Amino acid sequence: MSEIEGNQATAEIAVNSNQELHPVGSPAASNLESLINRLKVTTSKQDVEDDEEEQSSRRHMKKKSITYTNYLQVDKLLEIQEPLSPIHDEHLFIVVHQVYELWFRQILYELDSVCELLNIEVNESQTDIVMNLYNSRSNHAQSFADQYVNENNMLVIIMRLNRIVRILQLMVDQVMVLETMSPLDFRAFRDYLGTSSGFQSVQFRLLENKLGIKKDNRIQYAGVDYKEVFEGDHRKEVEKSENKPTVLQLVDHWLSRTPGLEENGFNFWRRFAFAVTDFLNSLEQQAKKSTDQSSKEELLREREKLFDTFESILVREKHEELVNQGVRRLSYKAMQGALMISLYSDVPRFSQPYQFLQLLMDLESLLTKWRYNHVLLVQRMIGSKAGTGGSSGYQYLRSTVSDRYKVFNDLFNLSTFLIPREYIPPLTRSMAKRLSVGNTLM
Repeated sequence: MSEIEGNQATAEIAVNSNQELHPVGSPAASNLESLINRLKVTTSKQDVEDDEEEQSSRRHMKKKSITYTNYLQVDKLLEIQEPLSPIHDEHLFIVVHQVYELWFRQILYELDSVCELLNIEVNESQTDIVMNLYNSRSNHAQSFADQYVNENNMLVIIMRLNRIVRILQLMVDQVMVLETMSPLDFRAFRDYLGTSSGFQSVQFRLLENKLGIKKDNRIQYAGVDYKEVFEGDHRKEVEKSENKPTVLQLVDHWLSRTPGLEENGFNFWRRFAFAVTDFLNSLEQQAKKSTDQSSKEELLREREKLFDTFESILVREKHEELVNQGVRRLSYKAMQGALMISLYSDVPRFSQPYQFLQLLMDLESLLTKWRYNHVLLVQRMIGSKAGTGGSSGYQYLRSTVSDRYKVFNDLFNLSTFLIPREYIPPLTRSMAKRLSVGNTLM
């Protein structure tokens, strides 16, 4: 066969990952070829850019010898500890809080990356190709489209969230270093601090806003809005952060796209409602069979309480009423997705999303622990006195440990709506196959 004939033969078929052959006339083959060609062009362009960047970096390295000290700017780092008093422990106080600010910087850096990955959408120019593939009767084409629409970013997100969790663990433990100061030692230099306060940490406010703490949920600081302590660029930066997409909003959007929620597909929510009904009916039957009157009444009371509990999540109006009251933060659809992932966490496709939700709760838990440890430290050092920034000291800080400052409380409360394994709706054959694919919701 000549080279021209060989090329013509190659052009007449499209090969999928299972080595199935599709004639050019089929929609799956032509669309798949078009998508692969676009991806090849993008990849080639990226390779060229990466090579140029690497060569430029090497040339720069040759011009300047890099050492540990100048790379990390250690000299500059060690020059910024400037105690205002001759008291020995003030140096420790400064170093620990500077380290906190560095950790805040790293956490924000990682969260920015997580938000970018969660916010990735399919390019509009590729949407038609992807959806044509998905609508194709070919199982391979549907699998490929499903995989493409849901970009495989979850592993990277999990790694970066896990890094944040590890940093927060260090921050929680770091409070113990400050506890090596006695209240008298702290009192010796406290007056030198003037009106400076941890409440004035710009990065911590940016972190809170980025996660999704609502402005209305904040406890006022000394009777004024929390932004009042900031000026100039810091004030603008904090104000700007209030209007950016939050981690909570992006997670909500992500959960709402959970496979299996489609009403014209597996329709998990309808199946779950039937399963809850069966579960509650079994409790009622169990109560009726009980010969002991007190046990019967107790079972019936439990059944009624559970009915009200499940009604609050199954009925859209009930859920949205709780959202309006600030009791819940996730949307109706997102709650469905989170619950489905929790109930089917053992299937391959939901394994990483389940880890992701667990890490969000770990993050929230550690941030709350860090706040609480700080509260105890303040109480140990100054008792019930006002803080250096004019806040109500211990009482104000204690209020920040409440649910008002929790972003992912709905994830913690998901266990309220779990049902026994024997009542979990079984997956249909097509849904089980779809969720057996090792890609993610992204």
